[in-house]
Amino acid sequence: MNKKIKLWQGSFKPVLLTTVIAIACSSVGCAEKETQHHQQENSIQDKWVQRADSLSIDKTPADPIKGSYGLDPKTGIFTHPVATRDSHSNVTFEGELDYWDTEQYIKNMTVEAYYPITVEPFHTWQNIVDFDGRRYLYQYVRRDLKIFDITNPKDAKLLLTRGHTWGANGADEVDQNPYDEGDMFGAASIQYNETLGKYVMVQAFEVRRFGLLKNKRTQPDKVEAIRNSKHLKGFKVYEMNGPLPKDWKLLAERTTDVEHPDAPIGTQQGSGVRDLPAYFGGDTMYVAAAPDASYSLTEYPNDLYSAGYQSWDMSDPSNPIFLDQLTVPGQIAFDEEHEAAYKENPRAGNRTSWMGARMSLFIPTPVEEGGKYGYAAMGGLGFYVVDITDSKDLKVVSHLNFAPSVAGTEGDFIDVSQVEKTGIVYFSGYPLNEDCWEPYKDVHMIDVSNPEKPFKVGVLPRPKPPAEAKFQDYCQRRGSFGPKRTGYYTQPGTPKDNILPYAFYNAGLQVFDVSDIKNPEITAYFVPPFNSERVVEYARGNLSHGVYIEYDRNLFWLFTNHGIYVLSSPVLGEPSFTAPTVPWPKRNIKSSKP
Repeated sequence: MNKKIKLWQGSFKPVLLTTVIAIACSSVGCAEKETQHHQQENSIQDKWVQRADSLSIDKTPADPIKGSYGLDPKTGIFTHPVATRDSHSNVTFEGELDYWDTEQYIKNMTVEAYYPITVEPFHTWQNIVDFDGRRYLYQYVRRDLKIFDITNPKDAKLLLTRGHTWGANGADEVDQNPYDEGDMFGAASIQYNETLGKYVMVQAFEVRRFGLLKNKRTQPDKVEAIRNSKHLKGFKVYEMNGPLPKDWKLLAERTTDVEHPDAPIGTQQGSGVRDLPAYFGGDTMYVAAAPDASYSLTEYPNDLYSAGYQSWDMSDPSNPIFLDQLTVPGQIAFDEEHEAAYKENPRAGNRTSWMGARMSLFIPTPVEEGGKYGYAAMGGLGFYVVDITDSKDLKVVSHLNFAPSVAGTEGDFIDVSQVEKTGIVYFSGYPLNEDCWEPYKDVHMIDVSNPEKPFKVGVLPRPKPPAEAKFQDYCQRRGSFGPKRTGYYTQPGTPKDNILPYAFYNAGLQVFDVSDIKNPEITAYFVPPFNSERVVEYARGNLSHGVYIEYDRNLFWLFTNHGIYVLSSPVLGEPSFTAPTVPWPKRNIKSSKP
């Protein structure tokens, strides 16, 4: 099979920062940085990491001078650093709270239930599925999984645990009902397949990074371990005959190493599938994936791959067939055009920026139902509009750049729930450093009503603490502050017009009303307390990492580092606490072969 590499022949125009704040380091600090730089050079053994770093000098952001950022107590305005390096330690500022705030703040919402159960405090995925009149919630991350019966959301029942449960001392020592070595529960799309007349689940199998690799430039053994991961790099397809794993039948597994489709575990190349696949139950699926190690042009210290996009024929779920690989300029090492595009990017050399796709294409209408466009969030490579009408020949229609915003992820998520009616999509990254020690991550509003000429409209407003809070800005509350996501396209029901609910880390759940494009506002919020009694110290700052919405029952499920909150709000409508009348996932998707 020949790999198809598609280059969009647009130019990457460097974006200049309009604000410059003096940054310096002491002689000792500079010497330490120089020593670290030489250590990194001597530690790089992987030819792909070495090649990527050779394209630019080391321009890791120097630590900002004290006083160049922080809180103005007179105005209550927090000024973020212009740029910072990737950091896993706390960098406090004057005016930040010296304790974990245990108050909660709420507007236009009601807490319907709370469950002090933590699958993992950093990140989880969710799915909701109905079987025989009952509703089930799956919450999971890799080898940790919990399945709940949420038919009555005020009395959820935990049915199954696999792996660990987290608490005040971290993950419990012994995992329950562990997965076989190399297996896990990958980020999943669960849809109804008309051909089979059953639910089909596609699970993503991605290389492990967190908990294994911190810096690819100084840990050659970890880099080698990821290159030769002892698990599938790709995806698995299951037929679901009931809510529990014992009821599932494996239909197929595929590697995204499309040059070596029969490569055994341990020799498969590339990243595998990143985050959940874009699969709607029909004939076509899209995934974010780097097919091999040459997709290495990314600065981020614990990532080896700059992922593009693949399309797959799913007309027979038991026999997925690779269709196309979409690649954009600036992704492939040892390729003259790609390397030239990469060197033009103002992020080249900062050893901090995420480059390439973190999630699959964001698709408001499946191609089987007449959809024409997908939208791509590619971190430091920017925003793309993609023509998906021919799944064997994906094409870039247009591209937008954004000014660098490092550290943090600069663009991994796009909310497309409003685009069919308003022409606006919402593009965002999320914070990775705590204590606001990085630029703020705006949610950008992009008008794509003319797909060939998208343009920036504005940004969503920054959440502000209520008057009763003992801080003027959420940066003072400790931990991470910024947007994550509005859930996933697999959420039950139909998203509400003009309503965008974002998980916002230490600011909890923030619900935006975008009915007035020129004046969007926050119409409801729930900010949970920090809970030091239930959360291990090193995970406390990651307060609210995800929201999943039952639009058919008008309920928010907010996932925090100390448990799960069930919330209602008039912005969604009257909540229902009985079994849903129409099963989810939805049925009767139209089918058309790619």
